[in-house]
Amino acid sequence: MNRGKLVFAQLMQHLPLTTFRRCVTRYRGTFKVKSFSCLDQFLCMAFAQLTYRESLRDIEVCLRAQSSKLYHLGIRSAVARNTLANANAVRDWRIYADFAQSLIGIARPLYAQESFGVDLQETVYALDTTTIDLCLSVFPWAVFRTAKAAIKLHTLLDLRGNIPTFIHISDGKVHEVNILDQLLPEPGAFYIMDRGFLDFERLYRFHEAGSFFVTRGKSNLKVQRRYSHPVDRETGLICDQSVVLTGFYSRQGFEAPLRRIRFKDPETAKTLIFLTNNFVLPAFTITELYRCRWQVELFFKWIKQHLRIKAFFGTSENAVRSQIWIAVSAYVLVAIVKKRLHLSASLYEILQILSLTMFEKIPLDQLLAQTMADEIQRVSDNQLILFT
Repeated sequence: MNRGKLVFAQLMQHLPLTTFRRCVTRYRGTFKVKSFSCLDQFLCMAFAQLTYRESLRDIEVCLRAQSSKLYHLGIRSAVARNTLANANAVRDWRIYADFAQSLIGIARPLYAQESFGVDLQETVYALDTTTIDLCLSVFPWAVFRTAKAAIKLHTLLDLRGNIPTFIHISDGKVHEVNILDQLLPEPGAFYIMDRGFLDFERLYRFHEAGSFFVTRGKSNLKVQRRYSHPVDRETGLICDQSVVLTGFYSRQGFEAPLRRIRFKDPETAKTLIFLTNNFVLPAFTITELYRCRWQVELFFKWIKQHLRIKAFFGTSENAVRSQIWIAVSAYVLVAIVKKRLHLSASLYEILQILSLTMFEKIPLDQLLAQTMADEIQRVSDNQLILFT
């Protein structure tokens, strides 16, 4: 079906274009637009993400060098640096935010049966925040400190498939705990978070909604033990207790009992204290759930290394937000293609292959499947070794 089409065009065929047009209409993306459409902008920026372009001029030069193939890429207008810069600065970033959410809605069911290291049927989310440093003189709107600018990327990651289900972009001054106010708790789901999100009044809202949370307790946490449960100390568990908060403000914010688990990590010999409102799961499973929180740290590291979210093509807030949301769309799109084509390769390997074959006409499934299936043949015993 895809024979004769460019690899980039085959990849973009997995986009729900009807949904994209609805997003454009919702935010009046066609207002005063004559030639360079929002779809053209999205495709150019997605091309930049997938091929590791460094600047708007880089995008312009690369696409103009292949101007005879632009139509086959799906781009219906000539690509000019000023036109692309203006589109990034002016066109509403919410178009690409809503479209990224629609792609996430497609990807999550594809990974619903994925394993994440803990045998658990419920949905498990990891919540964390990463900071992207910026130059204050270039990005004056991203206030962080007196002589420094930054934005924060607050992310709720579904550990099945590492699909981001919620992303909020804020300036550097917004504390991560405030993001709990914007989340809609999912009954029965687990939310894994570090101590930066420890606010008992906000966590009580999750408890009332029937959600479970796992976090770490602070050193000055005041509790009173109600009951101690037996533990297997060979696993590293020290104690498993039912407690109530005794601090004045924490008690007012969270009146229900909590579960306090003390655990000594056999690898690091570090003692950790976990707090949760779940009293059913074994204590060791709670510690394993918190260990899986590291997946969100790896997600931040991965997108910073392999997507363009640290160096931006524009300096306005709208341009920065648009670029981040298009980067998220590219990440989720590759995850969708990986699942639909039943590929065993990692997202990193797929991105590396795509970055070098965008203008090829090999069927996408054949390209990715054959490339990963081909292995370097072992050197024959009779083959002379030229270099040692």
